[in-house]
Formats: sequence, structure tokens, C-alpha cells
Amino acid sequence: MSEVTTPTTSDRGFFGEGNYPSIFGWIFSTDHKRIGLLYFWSVTAFFCVGVLLGLLLRLELFAPGETIMGPQTYNAAFTLHGVIMIFLFIIPGIPAAFGNLIMPIQIGARDVSFPKLNLFSWWLYITGAVLAVTSLFTGGGPPDTGWTFYVPFSAQTSTNVSLAAIAVFVLGFSSILTGLNFVTTIHRLRTTGMTWMRIPLFTWSLYATAWIQILATPVIGITVALLFAERVLGTGLFDPAQGGDPIMFQHLFWIYSHPAVYIMVLPGMGVISDIIPVFSRKPAFGYKAIVVSSIAIAFAGSLVWAHHMYTSGMSDMAVMIFSFLTFIVAIPSAIKVFNWLATLYEGSILLDPPLLYALAFILLFTIGGLSGLVLGAAAADVHVHDTYFVVGHFHFVMFGGTGMAFFAAMHYWLPKIYGRMYDKTVATVAWGVIMVGFLILYISMKVVGMMGMPRRYYDYVPEFTGLNQLATVGSWILGIGLVLMFVNIIRGLFWGDPVENNPWGGASLEWQIPSPPPTENFGEEDPVVTHGPYDFKKAGIL
Repeated sequence: MSEVTTPTTSDRGFFGEGNYPSIFGWIFSTDHKRIGLLYFWSVTAFFCVGVLLGLLLRLELFAPGETIMGPQTYNAAFTLHGVIMIFLFIIPGIPAAFGNLIMPIQIGARDVSFPKLNLFSWWLYITGAVLAVTSLFTGGGPPDTGWTFYVPFSAQTSTNVSLAAIAVFVLGFSSILTGLNFVTTIHRLRTTGMTWMRIPLFTWSLYATAWIQILATPVIGITVALLFAERVLGTGLFDPAQGGDPIMFQHLFWIYSHPAVYIMVLPGMGVISDIIPVFSRKPAFGYKAIVVSSIAIAFAGSLVWAHHMYTSGMSDMAVMIFSFLTFIVAIPSAIKVFNWLATLYEGSILLDPPLLYALAFILLFTIGGLSGLVLGAAAADVHVHDTYFVVGHFHFVMFGGTGMAFFAAMHYWLPKIYGRMYDKTVATVAWGVIMVGFLILYISMKVVGMMGMPRRYYDYVPEFTGLNQLATVGSWILGIGLVLMFVNIIRGLFWGDPVENNPWGGASLEWQIPSPPPTENFGEEDPVVTHGPYDFKKAGIL
């Protein structure tokens, strides 16, 4: 990529410019970087709330019987934990935050295609979040259905499920608008020389994710709207007494929610695909294979929803087909892992915090993926379905995957955005503490699940006590690591040492502009791209 000509800007770049003073300069800004930071701090705040709820759940499970909360409070707490982590953190976390921050710069654009629509999507996100929080304090009390909202219980419970369903409906629109914006931006606003095969892999992952957001999210919108109608109007669509079918709700829910897993994971894979070459000082191995695998995951991930329903009631033929398709979807994910390892092989490895979190992603996601194959095999799934093995698997994939990728992106790109660096030593220590806590917590869950402990229960038989106590201790260690990480990040971003334009030695466009970036990213002339995003020699890095 050629050198980018940039205007002389203030030391604070886009932070020092805007049409409105103070807070209004942020909540009414159409600058993609400001909107990205609005998303980042919003999802981070909700992540912290979700973590706190998770710690309370683990404290309740420290011993059999009632510890700190009763069964109804427990149901409400794990429902809230799930809804916050899924709909308010994981789904919007990387695409909406880092996608907005970085993607337009990576393709040489000055902003997204629809800046006002971009701002509107954040407002919809906040509106949905407010409605979700409001559901806790109005009506019949907090929703207690779990994040899946399964009927018939969700249609009959007196708790405030209706408002929570409306919140999910609104959040779905936010996700769709982000997807539409990203697809249009990547198609229409790439700079001169930015061919499809020169697009950074992070942007490719956002492109694949955006199509899932556009095509799959309407299904969950329709599903929660039907649930609302069932509760308010008594339509009987899911009520067997009125000729309805509760299994149909599960199908509709998972037709969206399994592709949504890849809305959560694919952007994280893109983050890792960008970080590994930079800290290996090698071009990405099998660039085209990673691109094709991203598209393949988006497609194949939409065909396997019913593997969540082996025990719900399906024909043997349907079980066999969905089990086969589940194994097929593992292939493109495996391609990515092999390509990352091949990129690392014989590279000049720089063990900085972004790479440490990327390596954590590879390890934990691989473990989670392999345990997913256990669940994909119907013969094994019937034994561990709805046990804590599923909870452990889910957290290995979602937290160990998307969560670690979010932390990797945070340590990789935020110094660029803020123009200041965190303490790398403290960041490394925090990573170590997080890994120890994570492995203790979720391996214990998998083992106790293999022993037969059911999920969603607030009580358990005494023989599960030891592993539950071990898991709870792991949650405390994990919590300490997260606090250390966030304190270090916040201190670094606001009071750390100033950072140069290209602190990590990246070759993609975001590293060729000032830190922090100026309002419109580039100078009077748009950049001209002459080589790929990982060609360090042509970029003059090596």
C-alpha cells in the first residue's frame, strides 16, 4: 500500500472535532469511529453486568440448597445473564464496535455508506437495552425463561416476558441495519486498488457476518413477535390445546440462533486472521482459503439448526441429516485453525498481548469446537443434552472464542484509536490470570456435565459439590483477571504513553494514518492500494 497523505490534525484527531459540544458531539455524531466507540463502551458496560450476574450464579451453586438466592431469583438471574451476554454483548460486540471503528479505514473509505443509519442502529441498540432493563422492574417481575424463551413456559409465565420479547425485536433491527450498512460499504466504497483479494481478512469476516445478519435476523424478529401475539392475543400458534406446536417455536428460534452463533464467532475469527500475520511477521497462509471458509461458514452454519433438538422429537432421518451437516460445518472452521497455525510456523513471533489473546482464542475455540462435535453426534448428544457439558461447550466457543477475540481486538486496535498505549506487562499478567480462571471454571462444568448434572437447576445432589465449588473458585480467579485487564486498558487509553502511528508493524491501511485517526480518516486524496494487506515487504515493514 502506498503512503497515505494526511492533513495536519490536532493530536487528538477525531476526538477534537465534531459538530456538537460535549456528550452531544458523540450521541448525535455520524462519524463511524465515534459510533464504534459508543458501541464499544456500551457493550463493555453490559459485559461487566453480565459477568457480575454470572459470578452471583456461581456463588449460588457453591453448595447444594439455597445459598444466596431462591429458585425464582435464580431463574431470573440466569435469564438476564443470557440475554445480556448474547443480545447486548456477543452479537454486537465485534461487528458493531470494531467493525465500525476499523472496517471503513481498512478499505480506504471515509465513512460507511449510510452514516445516519449507522447512528440510528446504535440508538436502536440502546432502546432495546433500555427495554430489556425495564422488563426487570415492571409487570410480573423479571423474565425467567432463559435466553431461549421456550414455549409453552414463556407463553404462560406471569413474568414480564412480553417486554423482553419487544427488546429482542428492537435489537434485531439494530443488527440488520448494521449488516446492510457493512455490505453496501464493502461493495461500494473500497478505494482505488482495493480489489476483493486485497481486502483484509477482518473485513472479509464482517462481510460474511453481515449477510447472516440480513438474512437470518428477521427470523428471530418474527419468532418473538409470534410469542408476543401468543401471550397477548392467545393466538394458539404454539399451544397444543389449540392445535399449535411448541416444537415449531424451537425450529424458528434455532433457524436464527445457530446462524447467530456465527454472527458471534466469524468476526472474532477475522480479528485473529488479522493479528496472527502481524505478530508472526509473515503473510497470512492460505489467504484465499480463509476467505472461502468465511463464506462457507456463513452458508453451512444456516443448515444445522436442528442439532439443538435431537431430544425434542424428530424423525431418525432428520436426526441423521442434521448430524451429518453438523460435521460438515466443522470443516471450514478447521481450515481457519490450520491456516493460523501454518502462519505462525517459523514466524518471527512477537508475544505481545494481542497475540496472547489470539492464541487463547485458537486453543479455547478448538476445544469448544471439538466438544461441539460430541454434541453434533446424536448418539453422544442424548446422554449429555441439557447437562452442564453443553454450558461448558457453549462458553468455550462463545467466551473462549468471541470473548478472547474481543479482548484481542481491544488490545490491538484501541491504542491506534486513542493514540495511547496500556502497560503490556500488566496486560500479560491479566491474560494469564484470565486463562487460569477460565480453564478451571469451564472444564469443571464439562466434567460435572459428563457426570449428569442438569443445566438451569439452582440446586444439585451432594456428589456434584466438589466440582461446583472448583468452578466457583475458577469464576473468582477469572473475575480478578477481567478487573485487572479492564483497569489496565482504561488507565492506558486515557493516561498512557503516546503511541506512534504503527506500533505493531501492520501493513493494512489503518496503520498508515495518524493516531488517533482524523475525522475523515484520510487526506484530500484517497489512498491507492498497490499490494495485499499482509505483504510486509512491499509495505516497507520488513
